[in-house]
Amino acid sequence: MNIRTDGGHRDDAAARGIRAFISEIVALRHDLHSQPELAFKETRTAGVIARFLLSCGYTVQEGFGRTGIVATLKRGTGNKRLGLRADFDALPIREETDLPFASRNEGVMHACGHDGHTAILLAAARYLAESGRFDGTLTLIFQPAEEIGAGAKAMIGDGLFERFPVDAVFGLHNWPGVPTGAFGFVEGPAMASVDKASIRIRGKGGHGAQPHEAVDPVLASASFVTALQSIVSRNVDPLDMAVVTVGSIHGGTASNVIPESVELQLTLRAFSPAVRTRLEERIHALARAQAESFGAVAEIEFLRGFPPVVNHASETDFVRRVALESFPPDAIEEGFRPRTASEDFAYMLEARPGSYIFVGNGEGAPLHSPHYRFNDAIIEPAARLWVKLAETFLS
Repeated sequence: MNIRTDGGHRDDAAARGIRAFISEIVALRHDLHSQPELAFKETRTAGVIARFLLSCGYTVQEGFGRTGIVATLKRGTGNKRLGLRADFDALPIREETDLPFASRNEGVMHACGHDGHTAILLAAARYLAESGRFDGTLTLIFQPAEEIGAGAKAMIGDGLFERFPVDAVFGLHNWPGVPTGAFGFVEGPAMASVDKASIRIRGKGGHGAQPHEAVDPVLASASFVTALQSIVSRNVDPLDMAVVTVGSIHGGTASNVIPESVELQLTLRAFSPAVRTRLEERIHALARAQAESFGAVAEIEFLRGFPPVVNHASETDFVRRVALESFPPDAIEEGFRPRTASEDFAYMLEARPGSYIFVGNGEGAPLHSPHYRFNDAIIEPAARLWVKLAETFLS
C-alpha cells in the first residue's frame, strides 16, 4: 500500500470542514446520549443514524443484523472498497453524572462511549459526502449489540461482507486515561478474548454447629478460588497474558446453616487461542478436583464468548502511517499496549483484514462506570483520521 506524502496537519481542509459543522454533531451525540438503548433494542438510535446518512446522500440499508445499518457511497471508477465501523448500543447502568443531557432512560446509559463512536463516524461520513476526495466505495457499518457480543456476528450472519465487500475494515474505541485525541495502534493481539464459566459446587447441607455431618460447599468453593490463582502463575507461560476473575459467589442464607450448594461466576481472558483453551481445561480440572477433595461435586457450564481482537500487520501499519502523516507526532501514543477488555469487532477481523484503533478520552472515570463521560473534544480529530484513512486508502 502506498501513502501519499502531501502533508496535511492540524489545520488542513478536513479539519476546517469538520469544525464547520462540529456543533451539530456534538448536539446529535448529546441527543443519543440522553436516550440510550440496549442491545438489539436500538430502534430510535438506528433511525437517527439512518436519517442522517440519507440526508448526506448515502445508500442506506436498515435492519441489518436486526438493528444495524450499512451505508455506502461510491465515487469515481475505482474498485477499492473500505469499511469503517462504529457501535451504538448502551449498557444496563444507572447514570450518575450531572450532565444536562444525562440518560432519560432509567437504568440505561452510554457508559462506554458508543454514542461518541457513532458521532465520530457520522462526522466523517458528512465530510466525505460533501468534500471527500476518493475513488472507490466507502462502506459505513453501524453495529448494534456490541456490549453482549452479538452484533458483529448478527451482521456477518446476514451476509455483511458478501453483500458489501470490503478490502479492509477498521474500527475505533475511546480510552480514558490516554491523552485527549491521541491515537494508539497495536499490531497483533490488541484486545483479549472473553469466556465465562458458571460453576455450582454441590455438597450436603446441615447445621452450622454440626459440620461433620455435612459436606460444606462453602469450604470447597473457597479452596477452589484459591486454587484458581495457580492457573495464571503456574499453567500459563509468564510471557503470555491471562486473566481469571471470580466476579460472583453465592451460597447460603444464614450464618448457622451450611448450604447445599454454592454458585460461582468466572470471567476468563487471553490474547492467544492456545492460552484460551488452556484456561478452559484447567477450570474444568480444578473445579472437579477441589470439589471432590471435600466430598462435594462440581457442575460446570463453560460459555465461549468472543475471540481476541487481532490486528493485521499491514493494515495497522497503513493507518498508523496515515496518522503520522496527518497529525503532529505528539498525537501518536507511542508504545500503546494491548487492552485486556474485549470487543466483538474481533469477528470482523477474522472475516476481513483490518485494524482496531484507540483514541484517548483524557482523564476521567473508566469505561462502564456510572460516572463515565465521553469527551466531545475527540470527535473532530478521530473523524479526521477516518477521513484521511478513507481518502488515502481509496486513492
